[in-house]
Amino acid sequence: MSDHNKPLIKTTRRQALGLMALSASGVVFSGLPGFASAMAQQAKTIKGQLTVGFSQEPTVFNPHMPHIEVDEGVHFSVFDPLFYVDADGKFVAALAAEVPSVENGGISADGLTWKVTLRDDVKWHDGKPFTAEDVKFTLELLVDPDFRSWRKTGHEFVRDLTVVSPTEITWKMEKPFAPYPSILASTFITPKHILGAEADRNTAAYNNAPIGTGPFKWKERIAGDYILLEANAAYFADGPYVERLIYKYVPDLNVLYTQFKTGDIDVVGLQWITPDHYDEAKDLEGKVINIVPGSTIESFTFNMERPQFKEPAVREALYHAIDKQSIIEALYYGLPSPTESYVPQQSIYYNTDLPKHEYSIEKAKTLLDDAGWAEGADGIRAKDGVKLSFTCSTTAGNHIREQVQQYIQQSFKDIGVEMTISNLPPAVMWGDYWMLSQFDTVIVGLDFLTGPDPDTSDFFRSTSSPAKGGAGQNTWQFVNKDVDDLLAQGGSLFVPEERKAVYLKIQNVMRKELPFLPLFQYATVRGHKDGIEKVQPNINTRIDTWNVATWRWA
Repeated sequence: MSDHNKPLIKTTRRQALGLMALSASGVVFSGLPGFASAMAQQAKTIKGQLTVGFSQEPTVFNPHMPHIEVDEGVHFSVFDPLFYVDADGKFVAALAAEVPSVENGGISADGLTWKVTLRDDVKWHDGKPFTAEDVKFTLELLVDPDFRSWRKTGHEFVRDLTVVSPTEITWKMEKPFAPYPSILASTFITPKHILGAEADRNTAAYNNAPIGTGPFKWKERIAGDYILLEANAAYFADGPYVERLIYKYVPDLNVLYTQFKTGDIDVVGLQWITPDHYDEAKDLEGKVINIVPGSTIESFTFNMERPQFKEPAVREALYHAIDKQSIIEALYYGLPSPTESYVPQQSIYYNTDLPKHEYSIEKAKTLLDDAGWAEGADGIRAKDGVKLSFTCSTTAGNHIREQVQQYIQQSFKDIGVEMTISNLPPAVMWGDYWMLSQFDTVIVGLDFLTGPDPDTSDFFRSTSSPAKGGAGQNTWQFVNKDVDDLLAQGGSLFVPEERKAVYLKIQNVMRKELPFLPLFQYATVRGHKDGIEKVQPNINTRIDTWNVATWRWA
């Protein structure tokens, strides 16, 4: 008897395990794929072009190498996952013919056996057919020890990958892992027949001229300027509806706004319109402006391997010295929400009981005094030969963050701490400098969750630090056995309330340990030209262009 045909012990267990395919997060399935397929076959008009402005330059085009959010703007255009999460939190089939679940036999009741049925009408941009071999290749690539993988979490539990037919693949999980559906929803499939033939996939030519199954084909990149994509007229799903898609790199946020205002940019992407321009922007003729709650959390982040930051008392003192409410009001026009957590406040996993931040120069000084950090003749505190002096970096050209740095710099000076501002162009800032923890401190906005799922193994697990040879985004090099154990526990649970108890504890530990100082949750000012349809925010993805295939001119 196959696993998914075994009788279940009790109804509540079945319901609980059924949530696995929903990431235990309230996610629900979309309708039958036949409907979407029928819609995709309807005649569509492909016309014109769209120019999307990004303040950070996409530079990583193999979606499985270490990258940041802006790179995914291009990934969503060129590639497809097996299924994705839409703006309503629903899993929607993409390369898969249907989203696997306990109910449809795609996932066994114990969560260990998976079967994914694939579409049979998908082609790579070079005309070759997409098959289960490509899925197998991609999942194996992510855990290849010789490959610089951006994420092994979840994939490391996959065993016995078997290609049953060109349209069916099966595998076993070493253990049930509740976040895996959400991880698969952000895992783009890459072509075995191209990338698999490369001796070194880290340096393959493919990484700079990708071929996918997505709505747009790679055409041209002018480094430091723009990326040009062209419509994939043979796309299997809805779209595309424009002939050309241009991602334009404009590092100065004032210039980005100006180019949107003058019409050179059709859609303002990452980092959007800065709050100081909102009053003017909302009244611009021919523009659609919205304030959108984001899942991104802005933080002041430490490199925990630096000797200055080893003591919790130092990190806590620096937190007391930041007047984040004044920063929000004075520099961000009161739009973002202050937070103590990395979890968005809209999430069912958000911890509402975390200690509230208190701005107090006196408390900051007392903490440092009690910890033995004494001021020297130069006014800078030191202990055991280590000066409380460090650099702070962020994206050059982000003028509001630069003002935040100056604000914090002065506050730190008042408590005997020297912070030197050292900003870098985005491609440098978010390359090895960030991923390999070459910084002292950074001001950064991050989406910590994988879609709606609360798992943060990529960010907090001790083995997820690239600087220490791991795969993930633990760039602060945070190590905490309690958090490691809690992450393992949370990944093994499927009942939302049981999971919630675990992730509330993790938030408590992170708030106490402070490897990063949470400042606020984004509220972003989004803008696009009137007449562009289907531009839709999605708090479950890290980038605006998650549905760029459907963007069109009215």
